Amino acid sequence: MTSFTDLGVPARLNDVLSDLGIVEPTPIQLATVPDALAGRDVLGRGRTGSGKTFAFLLPVVTRLAQGSRARGGSPRALILAPTRELAAQIDAALAPLAAATGLTSRTIFGGVGQKPQVDAIRRGVDILVACPGRLEDLIAQGLCSLDAIEITVLDEADHMADLGFLPAVRRLLQRTPRNGQRLMFSATLDAAVDTLVKRFLQNPAVHEADSARVPVAQMAHHVLQVERDQRLPVLLDLTSAPGRTVVFTRTKHGAKALTRQLNRGGVRAVELHGNLAQNARTRNLDDFHAGRASALIATDIAARGIHVDEVSLVVHADPPADPKAYLHRSGRTARAGSAGTVVTLATTEQRREVRALAKAAGISPTTTSVTSANDPILTTLAPGPRRLVDPAPPVEPAAARSAGRAPGGGGGSAQRRRGGRRRGERPGTDGTGSAAGRTHTSARRTSGRTSNGEQSARRSRGTQQRTGSSHSPASFSAKKR
Repeated sequence: MTSFTDLGVPARLNDVLSDLGIVEPTPIQLATVPDALAGRDVLGRGRTGSGKTFAFLLPVVTRLAQGSRARGGSPRALILAPTRELAAQIDAALAPLAAATGLTSRTIFGGVGQKPQVDAIRRGVDILVACPGRLEDLIAQGLCSLDAIEITVLDEADHMADLGFLPAVRRLLQRTPRNGQRLMFSATLDAAVDTLVKRFLQNPAVHEADSARVPVAQMAHHVLQVERDQRLPVLLDLTSAPGRTVVFTRTKHGAKALTRQLNRGGVRAVELHGNLAQNARTRNLDDFHAGRASALIATDIAARGIHVDEVSLVVHADPPADPKAYLHRSGRTARAGSAGTVVTLATTEQRREVRALAKAAGISPTTTSVTSANDPILTTLAPGPRRLVDPAPPVEPAAARSAGRAPGGGGGSAQRRRGGRRRGERPGTDGTGSAAGRTHTSARRTSGRTSNGEQSARRSRGTQQRTGSSHSPASFSAKKR
């Protein structure tokens, strides 16, 4: 068995990995780490969950540890990520490696106040983990320079392209020294990403492992054909089973509506989408990680780069728009060798669409017609006794609403509080972190409230064990989305 030490990883970093229970490199790490440690530009392609994060963090930390520390205002390494959640997860994985080598790091994204970020940069930061929009803002204000960047990493490059952030990425890469090392990781190599590779990577070592277009063997795929009025009862039954479940909707309004309906039905659910302020998004993810909520209801913001251990079930409440989105969404389960189940709900009018989607994704799902939430197939897909809590009241006290509001209206500038956005951003997207920090009236109402899942957790007066499904026939309809 090849070890990290065999790849050239220093002993002190190998010790950190061992403490984390990571002892054997994944295929993408085996392929890319030696070239990255040697200083070569690298293009690595692999699905989310294949180990790409440590594939670039280990070389970055190893190489920077050999040099002098950063000057104030001039970081030495830059890691660009498309979403705030992914940036935070990268920094969490980086923290023990940096501590072992005496390096410093800082996340940079919108939706929160910039002062702590600016103060850290002024003190000197070795590694910036940043979303493009806020970083461009700080550079425009003269608060950060990329002139001293030795290594640049672009993570989830194809997701950057999907969200429309490549113009900002190009501007940032142009500010880094031409002779610096560049590492690019992507699940797929689309035309837009290929343009970046040709422009900014010099004679890169190209490696591919665990392509996102290859279905995971341990992942079981199912399609449940349901009538529209049975969608919510079926979702209530699946999400009330033991374990963690991620449910995907196509729209932010759909995620919010479904979260409310599930909480009213007794499922502790939290939402994740672009209309939430950063503090609400962080709180909801923390609740899901900690098990205070058993269901995460999300848009495609959670389809890439968000890692939660032991997600046993992924449900496409709304079929995704394309096969790539299906595979990325489904990749929230069956990670790191674990098994997982993926369920797609298809109404009568969606059946042809779902058949075409499965064929394009290269999967052969098991299709079952479900007429009610008492169908035995549901307990086969999500085994165990159903656990429901007393639903939360629909309106919480004003104090709870104000407690959940982001400081300063999302931490942005006065222009953003009036609904403006930065150069290179798109309304309602999440990659730069600042569009979601805007506070339209509806956004203020969403971000200011304590999540329904938290209300249920605090207010529940006991639980019920139910093996049947006598849920309300109320439907999660397109009108509510």
